[in-house]
Amino acid sequence: MAKKVLVAYASKMGATAGIAEAVGAELRAHGHDVEVLDVALVKDVTPYDAVVLGSAIYLRRWRREAVRFLSHNVEGLRHRQVWLFHSGPVGPDKDQDQVMPPAVHHLAREIGATPAVTFAGRLDPATATGFLARRLATGNLAGDFRDWDRVRRWAADVSAAIEATQRSSWHRPPDVPAPKRTGKHPAGHFLG
Repeated sequence: MAKKVLVAYASKMGATAGIAEAVGAELRAHGHDVEVLDVALVKDVTPYDAVVLGSAIYLRRWRREAVRFLSHNVEGLRHRQVWLFHSGPVGPDKDQDQVMPPAVHHLAREIGATPAVTFAGRLDPATATGFLARRLATGNLAGDFRDWDRVRRWAADVSAAIEATQRSSWHRPPDVPAPKRTGKHPAGHFLG
């Protein structure tokens, strides 16, 4: 059974948006109904069964609109499966995991989301904005370091987790009564 999944992103120069599109495509390939949206366009999480949120990370900070989305939707996200990712490292540090900013870490714990996975980013002289980014884009940090195979594998893992939750015993259909308690322990029950 397909789930409705939101893949929302906050991107500064388009690299994180590209990763979000790839995640969405992989989830669709696994049979889910997916919407990929800029986080600023998301008004409500109620229509979705699961949410993937990605943000660009610069100088150990998430985009303000991604943090705002988390903080404004804490209650709704608590009742959904939530995965987080951030992208940004380039050059020699491209494979180095980035720590979630404290506010994001706090909100992730409050929601029940797992820690954000780090994907390498892209620094393109044509799209670099801001003095520092433009300056760095002229050196050895320039280039597209995104690992598309890694992004697709992660998205496939997210899909598997969504599907596993659908099949788990605690997700018992309402028409199947719970087993009656007899007061006896099942065979092999450890009482230690």
